[in-house]
Amino acid sequence: MEEPHRRIRALHSESTITVYQAYAPLIGLRAAREGRFPAVWKRDRMTWIKPSFLWMMYRCGWGTKEGQETVLAVEITRDGFEWALRHACLSSYERGLDPDLATWQRRLKRSPTRIQWDPERDLHLRPLPYRSLQLGLSGEAVGRYADEWTVGIRDVTPLAHEIHALVRDGDLESAARLLPQERPYPTADGLLSHLRA
Repeated sequence: MEEPHRRIRALHSESTITVYQAYAPLIGLRAAREGRFPAVWKRDRMTWIKPSFLWMMYRCGWGTKEGQETVLAVEITRDGFEWALRHACLSSYERGLDPDLATWQRRLKRSPTRIQWDPERDLHLRPLPYRSLQLGLSGEAVGRYADEWTVGIRDVTPLAHEIHALVRDGDLESAARLLPQERPYPTADGLLSHLRA
């Protein structure tokens, strides 16, 4: 089946969805150990969450980039995730969605969340012809993410390193078997209709 140009693909259950982030060990290891983000985690900055494991691997270089050595799988409530989608604005202006650039800029300023659609990646981290979601949280959304939506935090750095080693060895079949089982996330009920021209 052909992939649509834009789709949310994620590991999800009836009540939760898993998103990925990468941090320096000072934050990442503590977050995984305590099951919540530590006090040193900055709430006043925009934080980006990614439902796509391979997009996160592209961003953090399989957990090797400085300041992104600890890869976290953050399980959050679907209610929270869907609140974020409903309150989101696209991170860049799209003609036809807003009447003009100024209207989009005002909406962006007011929105606690923003959406970017980035090329999905293969096991070699090369771009694929379809896109996956990146969700930026700021202001109210950051507090809700940390204090209300987060159900659990796991350190998946060893998994990232294991998959990367298999890819380097050319064993793509074994690498693919270890990937989180991401499936299309249901977006019925107009969940993303305000983000489509």
